[in-house]
Amino acid sequence: MDTKIGNVDVVTTPNGNVGCPPKIGGASCVQSSSVPFNSTEATLGRHLARRLVQIGISDVFSVPGDFNLTLLDHLIAEPGLNLVGCCNELNAGYAADGYARSRGVGACVVTFTVGGLSVLNAIAGAYSENLPIICIVGGPNSNDYGTNRILHHTIGSPDFSQELRCFQTVTCYQAVVNNLEDAHELIDTAISTALKESKPVYISVGCNLPAIPHPTFSREPVPFSLSRKMSNKMGLEAAVEAASMFLNKAVKPVMVGGPKLRVANACQAFVEMADASGYALAVTPSGKGLVPEHHPHFIGTYWGAVSTAFCAEIVESADAYVFAGPIFNDYSSVGYSLLLKKEKALIIQPDRVTIGNGPTFGCILMKDFLQALSKKLKKNTTAYENYHRIFIPEGHPLQCAPKEPLRVNVLFEHIQKMLSSDTAVIAETGDSWFNCQKLKLPQGCGYEFQMQYGSIGWSVGATLGYAQAATDKRVIACIGDGSFQVTAQDVSTMLRCGQKNIIFLINNGGYTIEVEIHDGPYNVIKNWNYTGLVDAIHNGQGNCWTTKVFCEEDLIKAIEIATVEKKDCLCFIEVMAHKDDTSKELLEWGSRVSAANSRPPNPQ
Repeated sequence: MDTKIGNVDVVTTPNGNVGCPPKIGGASCVQSSSVPFNSTEATLGRHLARRLVQIGISDVFSVPGDFNLTLLDHLIAEPGLNLVGCCNELNAGYAADGYARSRGVGACVVTFTVGGLSVLNAIAGAYSENLPIICIVGGPNSNDYGTNRILHHTIGSPDFSQELRCFQTVTCYQAVVNNLEDAHELIDTAISTALKESKPVYISVGCNLPAIPHPTFSREPVPFSLSRKMSNKMGLEAAVEAASMFLNKAVKPVMVGGPKLRVANACQAFVEMADASGYALAVTPSGKGLVPEHHPHFIGTYWGAVSTAFCAEIVESADAYVFAGPIFNDYSSVGYSLLLKKEKALIIQPDRVTIGNGPTFGCILMKDFLQALSKKLKKNTTAYENYHRIFIPEGHPLQCAPKEPLRVNVLFEHIQKMLSSDTAVIAETGDSWFNCQKLKLPQGCGYEFQMQYGSIGWSVGATLGYAQAATDKRVIACIGDGSFQVTAQDVSTMLRCGQKNIIFLINNGGYTIEVEIHDGPYNVIKNWNYTGLVDAIHNGQGNCWTTKVFCEEDLIKAIEIATVEKKDCLCFIEVMAHKDDTSKELLEWGSRVSAANSRPPNPQ
């Protein structure tokens, strides 16, 4: 079954935040172009611009360089496209990542090699998180291919393939466009592959080609047609039968949602199965935000020894657990210390199902499997009833004395009160992972963090991109000082775009997460005057408000100003925290990850 794709149908997760990737089911029409197809504007550059608009992209993040300038002219000329100039390529890539999390697909444009290799780290992160990003590079003049010429922005070799080879391992398709005859085919294949695979793609466009009219671009382009993936019908029936037998004989089964619910477009199907079965419902840390936390059977985050209260006890004591789209790495397993037994697990990945120690069923889509399995399950609320019996509401941080130095747990108690359906949370790599994990998300509140790749500094660019896509939400970013020093420049771009984000900069003097894994002098950083830095970036242009907070009284006042008087401003709140003020979860997690990292070599 083929389905025409025009504007990407963005799928909302059950809690209302945009999460799952472009929906492929359901026919929709390609947007008509504002450019007459018989005009001299029928060029490669305009074709690429139109294609980006047609898949739902309205903002492209870029850094200009001499090899992409002509292409940028044509992107700017497309009425439906806004070019967002970033301070560096790494942040442009992170912004495309954040944009894709909200809109379903993102795009960035950089220049050859010096730009491409700079954005590479962000593209690798998007690949690990299954995000479709169209990474466009302005390449060399097409006449220079196959010559012995040495170009600038290269390593001094006449071989121009270095950048391409680097991208081959972190993109699912690579297109080098150096002639006009097959340019449309290469571009369209790249874009459609990104949507089908939910991974980044690489498109290099020769710098002399974007402005040249060509007959290929003078006609209405053929609409995108993506072959819908389908489950093997007999395999699906067999898997559902085996899984229903496995679960229906269990006494206290549970369900745990993971990050691959997004790429499988199975968020709603997962919740429907929870409704039908009555099972207790949890998420892995990187699945937070994909499952509604207001669901009546939601029991929290399962993260081994650092799970939310009473969640691990229920999951690990279950006699059957359904994991939908999990990633079990050293971080998510807390240094490989999860108390799970394979024979009790039903593991559902986007295209296969494994029951206990076997069998495994392939060519089965997660969404189809969950929907079919829901109809076969007996109602069983035992695990949730057990949770309800043992659950004790969490306490509150100790009352602060007047002007007492602010504690991080008090900070997050106040951030909790700020959350609503009109907000989204971006959590930076570090202790914010653990503190934000404990936030209870109201219906419709967005939530994003990068756990698999865990690149410090990701959140600055991701906040820029997410806010640019989700204009109906105010983004609250929680960023540590060490991470902020990596990518701080693009607060400037947020101001240029008129964004109204609230950034909590937690200044505790170093890389706290690394301190808890393995301490050393390298984890101490030079302290900055962060509010002074943002004021300098602001420079009187745009709406910006900054403040430092030292105690709870300061914090309460700052939040009130940020949410009322300065609700239409970018608000930067620097929170002064003690260097040893960390969550108890980080202390536990750090020691276990440290133990996993320091395992001695196996005997030879």
